[in-house]
Amino acid sequence: MELNILVLIGSSLILAGIAGCIFPVIPGLILSYTALILVSFSRQWEPFSISFIVIMGLAVCAVTTLDFLVPRWRKKRYGASKPGVLIAVAGMLIGLWLLPPRGIVIGAFIGALIGELLVRKREKSAFSAGAGVFVGTILGIMLKICLTGLIAHYFLNAINLFQ
Repeated sequence: MELNILVLIGSSLILAGIAGCIFPVIPGLILSYTALILVSFSRQWEPFSISFIVIMGLAVCAVTTLDFLVPRWRKKRYGASKPGVLIAVAGMLIGLWLLPPRGIVIGAFIGALIGELLVRKREKSAFSAGAGVFVGTILGIMLKICLTGLIAHYFLNAINLFQ
């Protein structure tokens, strides 16, 4: 198996892409997609057709857009407030620091719940809004994990790791 610098960089991008599924500050899908382009370039564009690259690029754009929109839709549906969402983000970061990686999900839920309790003072609506933010966060993470896993699979096949 011939390894060159582009394949090594691509491998690093795949790993960063996997981390980016969980850590919101890392553009995981874009990094993983870049790895596909690098492995194609390093192999004289043999592993993937142009239509495959375009379709994967469109899938990355679609999932990135959904990852941006789904939490906002969930927020509106369950009536979450701006402070609730902001405190949910702070909770994600604190949770990441205290209990990585599951702390992101736990922290987002607890942060959203605390934020909504501060604004609403009613436990039932605060819990509902917190649950909406939590579900939106989980859906976004799952979408990114699925597509990044698919990209990683194609990448590993292209470098002949599975063959």
